[in-house]
Amino acid sequence: MSSNETRALQAAVALASLVPIGAGAIGILVGPRMMGTAVVGSADLDSHFRYLSGLLLAIGIGFASTIPRIEARKGRFRLLAGVVVVGGLGRLLSLLTTGVPSATMTAALVMELLVTPGLVLWQHRVARRKH
Repeated sequence: MSSNETRALQAAVALASLVPIGAGAIGILVGPRMMGTAVVGSADLDSHFRYLSGLLLAIGIGFASTIPRIEARKGRFRLLAGVVVVGGLGRLLSLLTTGVPSATMTAALVMELLVTPGLVLWQHRVARRKH
């Protein structure tokens, strides 16, 4: 197995991890205003949004923690990916029942239901070849 492939996967995961780390951190700091809407929600909405942003931040940090020995982090990688895919399925349900969201939310859906499973397959390939 090529160490170049491992390094490429590590770089891809590092780059992809920046999305939930950045979005989660901004969501915690800014709250629902990060969506660019002028609508002011309730304290409950704000609290829930910031909580979910914290989970998003933690998911990104979790993925980043797999980078050093990515070939050996199969369980962690798959657990995190499963969480992301389940969230993406929720977002897909919203799209089907409420309508197409903004370009940002559509891009998030692509990350959740296409990019993340693709990274899982790649990580599996790298892990299988290393062992």
